[in-house]
Amino acid sequence: MPVDITPAEWKIMRLLWSLGPSSTTDIITELQQQSDWTASTIKTLLRRLCAKDLLTTTKDGRQFMYHPQVSEQLAMNDTAEALFSQLCEMHKGQVLLDLVSKSEISRADIEALQAKLAEKLPTAPEEVDCNCLPTRQQSCHEHEKE
Repeated sequence: MPVDITPAEWKIMRLLWSLGPSSTTDIITELQQQSDWTASTIKTLLRRLCAKDLLTTTKDGRQFMYHPQVSEQLAMNDTAEALFSQLCEMHKGQVLLDLVSKSEISRADIEALQAKLAEKLPTAPEEVDCNCLPTRQQSCHEHEKE
């Protein structure tokens, strides 16, 4: 099931993944230090995340506590996979290359990437076929050569 999270909802989810289960008050306090959102806006976003089954709530005295129902890694993976499923197959490698070049990555992650690439290399095709509309395939191939 793909995770559908808006940019504003990502801010809340990232906060909850970092803090763990948190009260409405704590969430509002933290987010208002980072943005100019009103308490009402934050509560609306929390309700939306609950409606999407990405958060659950429990009552703790007079406060509601919010609990993430999806792991950060799963949400990131699902979001990236959903985006990549929309891209031309032929250009995904270049997008990955650009992401790697622009991202701060730990040595352990670089080593894991190198190992995965070395594993894929023996069976990798010389060229990945374009999966765009047939009328667009030629322009994809021409763009690839630029």
